[in-house]
Amino acid sequence: MHVICLRCRLSSTFIKFGIFRKHSLSVDQTGEIKVESLQRPYSRGVERQPLKKQISKIVLSHFDQQYPKELGNLWESIRSVLLCPNSWQYAVLLNRFNGSLDLKTCLSSKGYVPLQSIISGHQKNPLECFVSKTFSRFPSQKHRPGVLKQYYLLGAASVLPVLALEPQNGDKILDMCSAPGGKSIAIMQAALPGHLHCNDQDSSRVKRLKETLESFIPSCFNDAVTVSNLDGRCFGAEETFDKVLVDAPCSNDRSWLFSRDAQSHIRQRQHLPTLQIQLLRSAINSVRPGGTVVYSTCTLSRAENENVVATVLSNCDNIELIDLNSLTASMSVHFCYAPGLHIGHLIIPENSRPWGPMYVAKLKKLY
Repeated sequence: MHVICLRCRLSSTFIKFGIFRKHSLSVDQTGEIKVESLQRPYSRGVERQPLKKQISKIVLSHFDQQYPKELGNLWESIRSVLLCPNSWQYAVLLNRFNGSLDLKTCLSSKGYVPLQSIISGHQKNPLECFVSKTFSRFPSQKHRPGVLKQYYLLGAASVLPVLALEPQNGDKILDMCSAPGGKSIAIMQAALPGHLHCNDQDSSRVKRLKETLESFIPSCFNDAVTVSNLDGRCFGAEETFDKVLVDAPCSNDRSWLFSRDAQSHIRQRQHLPTLQIQLLRSAINSVRPGGTVVYSTCTLSRAENENVVATVLSNCDNIELIDLNSLTASMSVHFCYAPGLHIGHLIIPENSRPWGPMYVAKLKKLY
């Protein structure tokens, strides 16, 4: 706590001289604050260089063939953000179980604003996520067994599926494809579910998921949280849950553009919609009548977004699409949406609002 207070006392000085725009703060094991440059050394007249990541020409070529057809002229601006990791930002999701007014003050002094401050017409929940309108990198916190972190860094668009899910105290919730755990953490910040089932099929990712949960959720809630390593398609034998989040495996555009296994990803992409449809159907089968399912991905691909939900809607007469217009419109100050979608909403990155891609659709089970 003393370290955070010290940061805040220094913040006005840092802002005055513009240090926060060019440096990040970190704290070593002794509690000493480090101010680290976000810029590489450069000679006079040479502009800041982007972070060195090797772009996959194969994936980029694949995207350049597909996305202009689906997004038109928007692709060029989206492309420029995706190809410049130096422009990517992270939002700060506070941990309600280890909160600090000093931390909020520090975030405010650095120009961060609450993501939800302009949301209206939706029930207020304790979830607090802060975003910056200028380039900023808040320091990450390392995992320490038995010690709760104060915040989680994530893409701000990742909060939208959780807000669409509208978790309430006492809900029985399934996060079907949960790893690495950011959305599960956000669910716990928004409400105290009667039970939260966090599942992921990838055993290596489940290890990270457990570590994330340990870093953010007090041990007194251990009985309310279950972690499993199952194929998401195996759910649905019983109508067990009030709400299900399907943050489906997808062709993660940001990640794939810098992948070393491009050929494998391209081959995998044509099979993903089939898997996504199966996962969404499993989610619908596992939710009780009157319950809701939120489907999300972090890709721009129409085949993995609208088409998946459209296929399930056409084959299931006991579900309906829920309107999210009021929620998404109230967050348009932070997010840019792709126009013309008939099913769901797609956040697309742009220079001033670099969040996304993130597709979200919500379904209700009628009977």
